[in-house]
Amino acid sequence: MDPLALRRLICARGGPQGAARDLSEVRVYTGRPDASKAPNTYAAHMKQCAAWTRSGVTVVARALRYPPDYPSSKPQEKGIDVALAIDYVAYAIDELFDVGVIVSTDTDLRPALEYVHRKCSASCRVEVAAWDSSTAARRLSIKGAHVWCHWLKRADYDSVHDPTDYSA
Repeated sequence: MDPLALRRLICARGGPQGAARDLSEVRVYTGRPDASKAPNTYAAHMKQCAAWTRSGVTVVARALRYPPDYPSSKPQEKGIDVALAIDYVAYAIDELFDVGVIVSTDTDLRPALEYVHRKCSASCRVEVAAWDSSTAARRLSIKGAHVWCHWLKRADYDSVHDPTDYSA
């Protein structure tokens, strides 16, 4: 996915009021492969992160955790959701955004969304984006509160797809 293309799509659609808007920063939180355990994956990841950084995206990466039986079991992202949650709350408290959009369905992020909604709603608004499909029709939400969701359909995915082969 091209993060800036997704930014343009979300901005063009606007929010609950429907007005187009400007998204001042795009941040991608990602797990980073280990160069010694998965050199090809690491190289592709670094090329992709470099391309994103050159285009103005802020990349926040944390090392993947490899299980003892790797490669039979897959590596796991550890702490990346916490890094995103901390940044989301800090940005809200510091009034660095009017609208903060989290593009994830990871329920570990719900406490950050709830906190910002509860404590910072006078100065900012929380929003989410999620893929609208029969296999992944979930989104982050807050019980008892309306959180605007930018539902993204297959055509949206196709429009923000990045065809670059970073392993080449």
